[in-house]
Amino acid sequence: MASSIVSLQTSNLRSAFLGEKSGICVSSVPITRVCLVRKAVECKESRIGKQPIPVPSNVTITLEGQDPYESESRWRLGANQMHGLFRTLTDNMVVGVSKGFEKRLQLVGVGYRATVEGKDLVLNLGFSHPVRMAIPDDLKVKVEENTRIIVTGYDKSNIGQFAASIRKWRPPEPYKGKGVKYADEVVRRKEGKAGKKK
Repeated sequence: MASSIVSLQTSNLRSAFLGEKSGICVSSVPITRVCLVRKAVECKESRIGKQPIPVPSNVTITLEGQDPYESESRWRLGANQMHGLFRTLTDNMVVGVSKGFEKRLQLVGVGYRATVEGKDLVLNLGFSHPVRMAIPDDLKVKVEENTRIIVTGYDKSNIGQFAASIRKWRPPEPYKGKGVKYADEVVRRKEGKAGKKK
């Protein structure tokens, strides 16, 4: 069986932009079959999930290697328009079903904390009552030390949307930095107003 390593290559190694790359080479995707289904690209038989990506009308795909367990499957994309977007979505699909994605958030503030209760994420963010958020079925949420939230899953878009909805409850404020921020987010701080001199 193929290993869990995903390798993405292109025939144009000098290109710095995804949209300029002329193809995708996907190698060693575990128990995954990449195929065309009703004008969409799918990863079937995946251990994580199946995420079809519609093929734009002006993008042509040729799938080489029909063996479902062959170590390599290649697409050659035509048309410059939508090329970069479609290639990125396909890249995200393959990485999502083989490795998965994650987004980390940090709670900053006295008394701010988070817990997971069943299928709900419970946030204490200084309001008069806790905030309860239903965790989507395709995502997993883990809380470390009551202040670090880790959202994982195979769909990068869904992870980003759920993480953004968490942050939206209490965006970090610029004076003391209190709130919910992404782990890699840099909050631009402002100085408070100085008191009047006597």
